[in-house]
Amino acid sequence: MERQVYNETVQRELETHYKAVLALLGEDTEREGLQKTPYRVAKAMQTLTRGYAEDPKEILNSAKFKEDYRHMVIVKDIDFFSLCEHHLLPFYGKAHVAYIPNGYITGLSKIARVVDCFSHRLQVQERMTLQIRDCIQEALDPLGVMVVVEARHMCMQMRGVEKQNSVTTTSDFTGAFNQAKTREEFLNLIHRDSL
Repeated sequence: MERQVYNETVQRELETHYKAVLALLGEDTEREGLQKTPYRVAKAMQTLTRGYAEDPKEILNSAKFKEDYRHMVIVKDIDFFSLCEHHLLPFYGKAHVAYIPNGYITGLSKIARVVDCFSHRLQVQERMTLQIRDCIQEALDPLGVMVVVEARHMCMQMRGVEKQNSVTTTSDFTGAFNQAKTREEFLNLIHRDSL
């Protein structure tokens, strides 16, 4: 289910600006195919950046449960879409997140929602990886967190070097994942075929 953050004042302002951009590009903003484009783009941008209106720590805390489980919890293959802050072009891929609880767990869907929250902001992949890690570490205080993000960037595919098959991987970790053996276990598990 798509969560929308819609502000009518912002919508009108964005429409005005997108109409001006189309005119600057040499388009006739009154032709049939473009008449509603500023409205649609403005609405899309509000959806694509809805993460600014969400509190990722509150997402985790809304389903935080005391549990004496101290082994790795992994949510892998979390699909995401984001906008590169440098060109406002999409990057998309999968996030893999693990944490080792220290007395508290969270609902599994909340991990995916945290990824959604940070990906629905203007981003760079490196920062998004760190934000997901830090949010889980701060909200749950686990024994460790590890995040791996794999993504394709349209700013590299559609413009610039135009490399269609390149994939960027970022990772970061805390606590127990500083041990090579623990990191290796996580990496082996995320690259194992799914159910």
